[in-house]
Amino acid sequence: MAWPERPVIMLFGSSIVQYSFSNGGWGGILTDIYARKADVILRGYQGWNSRRAVQILDKVFPKDAPVQPSLVIVYFGGNDSMGPHPSGLGPHVPLTEYIENMKKIALHLKSLSENIRIIFLGCPPLNEEMLRNATSTIVSKLDRTNKLCKEYSDACSELCKEMDIKFVDLFKSIQKGDDWATVCFTDGVHLSEEGSKRVVADILEVIKEAEWKPSLYWKDLPTEFGDDSQYDLVAVDGTSTINISECTFHRQIRWD
Repeated sequence: MAWPERPVIMLFGSSIVQYSFSNGGWGGILTDIYARKADVILRGYQGWNSRRAVQILDKVFPKDAPVQPSLVIVYFGGNDSMGPHPSGLGPHVPLTEYIENMKKIALHLKSLSENIRIIFLGCPPLNEEMLRNATSTIVSKLDRTNKLCKEYSDACSELCKEMDIKFVDLFKSIQKGDDWATVCFTDGVHLSEEGSKRVVADILEVIKEAEWKPSLYWKDLPTEFGDDSQYDLVAVDGTSTINISECTFHRQIRWD
């Protein structure tokens, strides 16, 4: 595969990541925003916890890859934070191990390149009632609460402070507005288009404010093949063309 010159942004995580191109998802929105500026690559695994993620780090992020990502956005925690099942089976990972696993992920990513940038997404809240109504009858009763989500989110936030990693506190940002529980989810856990818009807004804010050199903020990145051309649309004067390579008129939201 011939890799392009543009930066690579990788999304790595569980179903919040895998589904991020569905239902107006945040991964798809980021791909549109970074069109002709960076390539967004999806590595999402529904149902996974941080324990499984650590096991495949070398396969998803091999150290000998010809091109390393410029930015990796990581989300694990929702499945880890589920209460333990009496059988010992299931996705639950104790909080101390979860933090140790996230630390391993961060250290592996940092070892790939001195220029790699990392953003961890904190565990978002739940609509517990919607989740209870949406849970399949073939799945054992789930112990999934906002109290547990917040504990794992707060612990991840503290780890990011210790390791100098950018953190997006989805537990707080998703809850903006009184209607968050009804408009931000498709099933009580996974994000609707409105929920994804809040994720994108926070990610862009972090990237914009980060003092990364070079900047990875979308407006600061060059547009690929953005030079003027005689084949562009002809202007109303009939003697010149209009370069539309950076036009964003198609977007419902004018992302800053």
